[in-house]
Amino acid sequence: MASEPTIAVLGVAPLTQRSRASRLSAAMPDYWALTKPEVNFLILITTFAGFYLAPASSPGGFRILLALHMLFGTLLVAGGTAALNQFFERDFDAHMRRTARRPVASGRVRPSHALWFGISLSLAGAAYLVLAVNVLASLLAVGTLLSYLFLYTPLKRRTPVCTLVGAFPGAVPPLIGWAAASGRLEPRAWLLYAVVFLWQFPHFMAIAWMYRDDYARAGYLVLPAGSRRDRFVIWQSVVASLALIPLSLIPAVTAASGRAYSVGVLILGSIFLYYSARFAFHRSHIAARRLLTASIVYLPAVFVLTMLGKK
Repeated sequence: MASEPTIAVLGVAPLTQRSRASRLSAAMPDYWALTKPEVNFLILITTFAGFYLAPASSPGGFRILLALHMLFGTLLVAGGTAALNQFFERDFDAHMRRTARRPVASGRVRPSHALWFGISLSLAGAAYLVLAVNVLASLLAVGTLLSYLFLYTPLKRRTPVCTLVGAFPGAVPPLIGWAAASGRLEPRAWLLYAVVFLWQFPHFMAIAWMYRDDYARAGYLVLPAGSRRDRFVIWQSVVASLALIPLSLIPAVTAASGRAYSVGVLILGSIFLYYSARFAFHRSHIAARRLLTASIVYLPAVFVLTMLGKK
């Protein structure tokens, strides 16, 4: 009889360990979803493009190890930013069909867990960039996090100008890549920044229109009310897409890229403009979805062409 407690403990401990392991395994997809991997994909592409196109800070070939350090650190900060965003917006996300099933909004992850997860990722990413890359890349990443969370995020519930404000931190990834490679920022880095900056307007207009009822239900003011809405959508969709064409041709004009690049970005820009104009003047759900798809294809395609056309 004296051995029964010991037997009981020995029998329960493995079950407890298995239970914890199973809970951890079940929670992993939710924590992965907190980092918004679908958004991070585009962030990493534009960050890598900035790194690849920048002049190296030291002689030698392409520094793949430094590029991997940069991508990993950027991914940590971006994932932490996404988790913190879902922590701050959990009550609003719960009122939107599109976001109600997010881990925090749905209750699958506790808000406090999401908060510390986001803080941990962000701090780890910032420190990693300082130690493995350089201080400038880390400062750019941290500046993006702070402006996104504390400027853009609260403005979404106050004014449609939030789109403009959010475009500034949203376009920083290629600057992080450029800074990681060269340790400084040059005019060509700001050209990449400008491309991403303008691209965001039609991209977000498509999302805002598709989910306008959801946004209104949650109290987000991403689109103006009344007759101003049409002009707002046309301006942000068509004008931004139109401006992208001459902007993306600057590398060819300055002899930084060749003829194949010029033809490629001209075709991509024209297609993007076509879908932007169709959406702006028809403003249907189908037109918005097609513009969203075109925007997701356009940005990585332009950056790949820019890298391939590098001289």
